[in-house]
Amino acid sequence: MSTLDVLKVLIEIISVTSKTYHKERDIMPKLTVEGVGEFDVPAGKKLVLALVDDAGIDQLHACGGGAKCTTCLVEVREGEPEKMTVAEKTTLEAKGVTNGRLSCQMLCKADMTVHAPNRLEGSGRKDAGSRPVDELAPVEWVE
Repeated sequence: MSTLDVLKVLIEIISVTSKTYHKERDIMPKLTVEGVGEFDVPAGKKLVLALVDDAGIDQLHACGGGAKCTTCLVEVREGEPEKMTVAEKTTLEAKGVTNGRLSCQMLCKADMTVHAPNRLEGSGRKDAGSRPVDELAPVEWVE
């Protein structure tokens, strides 16, 4: 095989690898919010931010996404992430919650259907809470 042939093969490999990378990176999981609709959300986005920004609902998040309260609690009907942060597990156990997940501690990585009952409207609160940060930090996963 000549040097030119080797270069052509390498260029093809790089091209295929690049297309695969961009295809995987650009996947937009579908978030279905019961009673609201279906939304394409950027992969890796915090669920609480997808609910507020993409679905446009007034989801509560009183502690600003720090897993300190349970106002952002959702019920995952389909597509529940397997991983859970230690902060989420600790808060859910402390509050005795067994039927939900904290949307501030979940990332949208695959299609998901949720019921989001904790809304500003009817809550008696003056606001939904300070805007949660974009990233989970620091992240320690339950093993």
